[in-house]
Amino acid sequence: MKPTAVLAEDEPLLAQALQAELARAWPELQVVASVGDGAAAVRAALQHRPDVLFFDIRMPGQGGLEAAAELADAWAQDAPFPALVFVTAYDQYAVQAFEAQAVDYVLKPVQPQRLARTVEKVRQVLARRTAGGVDLEATLGQLRHLLAGTPPTPQPHLKVIQAGVGTTIRMVPVEEVVYFEAADKYVRVVCAASEVLVRTPLKELLPQLDAQLFWQVHRGTVVRATAIESVHRDEGGKLHLALRGRKERLPVSRLYAHLFKAM
Repeated sequence: MKPTAVLAEDEPLLAQALQAELARAWPELQVVASVGDGAAAVRAALQHRPDVLFFDIRMPGQGGLEAAAELADAWAQDAPFPALVFVTAYDQYAVQAFEAQAVDYVLKPVQPQRLARTVEKVRQVLARRTAGGVDLEATLGQLRHLLAGTPPTPQPHLKVIQAGVGTTIRMVPVEEVVYFEAADKYVRVVCAASEVLVRTPLKELLPQLDAQLFWQVHRGTVVRATAIESVHRDEGGKLHLALRGRKERLPVSRLYAHLFKAM
């Protein structure tokens, strides 16, 4: 069977150029879908189950890294994950991808000689995958490295969350927070018996939280480790957290499942 690919690039002319160069460098490769944003890329990949993903790092709404992480979370446990190639106009992301041992990266505008080397590397990866040498866990490790990016400058740990409620500012001790959850333009700050909303993005809150105490368990969820009562695995292999003082269960992304291992 011929290898297949999904392309995700938000600039139509660049997408056409990449597809044309791929046709020359890898004639047998079938591009089964070419989309312009991360959400569409996830849908197309789940529909077509391609062998290779060419994901642009920067796209409207959801970038290539976030789309790859979401796709990895939704991918069938027993199916080989596609080979990942990141497309970028930004050298710093290319360097990160290389250091994280992603399959490869392609800088825009696409250079035929550079793309030919990428194609050769992808072919080698697919050959190893057929022999059982590449698995989803390796890809998850790469994505964790890439999503982490440059370590943030250390900041003093937050002690109190200040949340505006009408004409009042609620002072919520961080030690009482059970979890933080991104919700549209807000972040829910959930305690055992109450919750408030703050406008500070989760990405800005994270560097101010004690990483040993607050664990990111999903793209938009950070939970206080001492508030976790137990971890449960469902029939599909997904992990869910039961919390002290709360009835809901929080899903754990595959990207962060490595945090939960019996001692």
